[in-house]
Amino acid sequence: MQISDAKAIVTGGASGMGRAFVLGLARDGATVVAADMNAEGLESVVAEAKELRGTVYGRTCDVSDEADVIAMIDGSREDMGGLNVIINNAGIFRDGLLVKTDRETGKVKGSMSLANWQKVIDVDLTGPFLCTREFARSFIDNDDGPEAVVIGISSISRHGNMGQTNYSAAKAGLIADTKLWSLELARYGIRTGAIAPGFIQTPILDGMKPEMLAHLVKGVPLRRTGSVEEIYSGVKFIVECGYFTGRCIDIDGGLVL
Repeated sequence: MQISDAKAIVTGGASGMGRAFVLGLARDGATVVAADMNAEGLESVVAEAKELRGTVYGRTCDVSDEADVIAMIDGSREDMGGLNVIINNAGIFRDGLLVKTDRETGKVKGSMSLANWQKVIDVDLTGPFLCTREFARSFIDNDDGPEAVVIGISSISRHGNMGQTNYSAAKAGLIADTKLWSLELARYGIRTGAIAPGFIQTPILDGMKPEMLAHLVKGVPLRRTGSVEEIYSGVKFIVECGYFTGRCIDIDGGLVL
């Protein structure tokens, strides 16, 4: 599939990597729906895309809400006259140690709350499940063939990163689902792929203290952060390479956690 033929949904499309994907796709001639809970951010990205080759629509959606996802998928198909790409990018953090002890007493004084566990699982794992299920339903029922692509944005943290029990579990689960869905959906012409970014220069890293960021970068063999454009190059490859499915591309500068 050529990028210019894509009718794509990008969840979490109002900011960060998602916004870069939306604008990159539109710059390359695709038709795109940016889905996000941030209505103001959606208005901004739609306005920014006005002069690009492609067309961008905005739709508010909570990816952890089933009714919201169904409405977003069906509405996006109406907006674009079909669907053939979805990028499951929406994600959140609620970091914390599983248990934290008091230095003086050695007793547990805190732990990761069930609410923080569940919220990350709901958005980062249930969200892609709901979006992919409804995307596949729409593509199959409407005979939008011959080909569709599902891309999940995982993370280097899928290997297990201290303080990220919830996030690591969700991002590892997304990789497992990417492989599983490739087997289940291939008969319908739907390919799958995932990208696991390392430290990418987004507003999250922009807000870090310089000394903390420098400490993180020390562990990266390439000795720098990645750019959102470099992650987008992985998105383009998955969309355009018709013999790619069920795999994860690590774009992390060689970093190993």
